Amino acid sequence: MATIETMSLVVVGSVAYDGVTTPAGKVDRMLGGACTYISLSASYFTKSHIVAVVGDDFAQEDVDLLASRGIGLEGLERVPGKTFFWAGVYSADMNDRETITTDLNVFASFSPKLPESYQSEPYLMLGNIQPALQNSVREQMNGLRLVGGDTMNYWINDFRAELLNTLKGWNFLLINDSEAKMLSGESNLQAAAARIRALGPKILVIKRGEYGATLFHDAGHFSVPGYLLTSLKDPTGAGDCFAGGFIGYLASRGVTVDSAPATDLARAVVYGSVMGSFCCEEFGVGRFRTLSRDEIEDRFQEFRAFTTF
Repeated sequence: MATIETMSLVVVGSVAYDGVTTPAGKVDRMLGGACTYISLSASYFTKSHIVAVVGDDFAQEDVDLLASRGIGLEGLERVPGKTFFWAGVYSADMNDRETITTDLNVFASFSPKLPESYQSEPYLMLGNIQPALQNSVREQMNGLRLVGGDTMNYWINDFRAELLNTLKGWNFLLINDSEAKMLSGESNLQAAAARIRALGPKILVIKRGEYGATLFHDAGHFSVPGYLLTSLKDPTGAGDCFAGGFIGYLASRGVTVDSAPATDLARAVVYGSVMGSFCCEEFGVGRFRTLSRDEIEDRFQEFRAFTTF
């Protein structure tokens, strides 16, 4: 197996503060952002490096948490102003949320700049930012083995041409079922997957929240159910933690676009599901303060047990 030292991952996206209200409680300000969740999740499998921007209000304790997981912080830019802040309220079943506040602050002028030491890393995960910025990051790198990322309805609707151009250069795409239907124009997921894979990303994961996820690739498709949690506190970041587990595991295996075994891809989806489920057990990144690799492997084996027949 490839080692954590040699298979490094660059993660680009937001590092933010969130305010969240769920049926389990309320937290006014906590560490969040796609880049944060992805890199923390992936760090259990491979070395992660982040590219993001924060303001001068970004707390040292949050820097220390990222550093404690061995995450490379050379690409974390600190500029005068306030860090991106988002606040939202979740529905009773936590399947829907209403955004209350979106203050982009220093993130409004984010232009990803990759340190020279990042530019030859083999794996790239692009968080949910403007497609042109995602493309600019990819163009700054050389020798990539696997590149892909995430997008959302805003980019699909209002930046479609830009997004389609960006997707041409991706090997994998992770989106939810409503976004897949919107991007493809198809209501059937199988048909939607075929259309999306024709746009560039040959590896596609369509996430369906608490109902699991489905992987589509050249050899066919693979589905995994959601994990049945006994305690659900906060789903914020679960999708990004899924992404971190998915690409982190593939990086640890040394997977490339030309060598992506079906078994590794399937296991990556399960590890993604595992990491997403742990995220929901505490508010924000709280679970990553105590989570161990042994706990991850135990839950992976649970998935193996309840999906084998």
